[in-house]
Amino acid sequence: MISTSPAPLIEIGASPSGQADLVLLTGMSGGGKSVAMHALEDAGFFCVDNLPPELLPQFLQLEERRGKRRVAIAVDVRSAGSLPHLLPLIKQLRSEGMAVRSIFLDANTEALMRRFSETRRPHPLRQDESSGDDAHRALLDAIQLERELLAAIRVESTVIDTSLLRPAQLRAWVRDLVAVQGDSLTLVFESFAFKHGVPSDADFVFDVRVLPNPYYDRELRPLTGRDKPVADYLEDQPEVRLMLAQIGAFIGQWLPAFASDQRSYLTVAIGCTGGQHRSVYLVETLTRQFAYHGQVLKRHRELDQR
Repeated sequence: MISTSPAPLIEIGASPSGQADLVLLTGMSGGGKSVAMHALEDAGFFCVDNLPPELLPQFLQLEERRGKRRVAIAVDVRSAGSLPHLLPLIKQLRSEGMAVRSIFLDANTEALMRRFSETRRPHPLRQDESSGDDAHRALLDAIQLERELLAAIRVESTVIDTSLLRPAQLRAWVRDLVAVQGDSLTLVFESFAFKHGVPSDADFVFDVRVLPNPYYDRELRPLTGRDKPVADYLEDQPEVRLMLAQIGAFIGQWLPAFASDQRSYLTVAIGCTGGQHRSVYLVETLTRQFAYHGQVLKRHRELDQR
């Protein structure tokens, strides 16, 4: 049972702007939850960490009596026994009209291993006290088990790959996500560098390394795809115009289908070699082209680290 009360759970109130009323923050241990929670607090959310999912209905009813405010709740593998309650509860809340945004913080295994090594904190699923190679294997096993336990909720969430993000980037991305309406599909365009790996949060990946590269122009090399000289250079290239037209036509064709499938987000990643010129220009241009959609975000994974 999700709730023993027949009363709806959604009276804690839609915000005037139509933004998400409830944010569920989950993800991999070491994925950046503390940073994200601080960003949500700064955005005006009342935050609760590690609330068991089966207590969420009662908590929301208590919040209703206290008054309307935006709520963020962190749920992670420390409540592993309660995780099966979470997905049915999210569906119930959304069916009752609540704007719920579920955010999943992910990272590749190498990044997670490095973070646990640097902080020397134990993984919540690791039970032994071994050292050396045995400790390394035990941590790998714990991370793999956590991925399996959280796989279902990851599919239903807006995923942020934090593997290469600085804390300031993660804070900004979380603030952007919760600022948009929680009840409609959010379209995200993200530039990246292939040499640093493909973002794991991408639904579609387009490789634009075949396009003319401004990097080889001495005057354009220190600039980025946001700068007018680079934009002018790329706009003059027939291949660039064709690539933009084809990517735009593909997204435009299938965007309504993803929206009708009740997806909360769609991430389109565009990669070039260094993530500074071509991919940045295409993301900037596509963001403007799809502004009519209303819920459009842009990210520059490498560029935003400057």
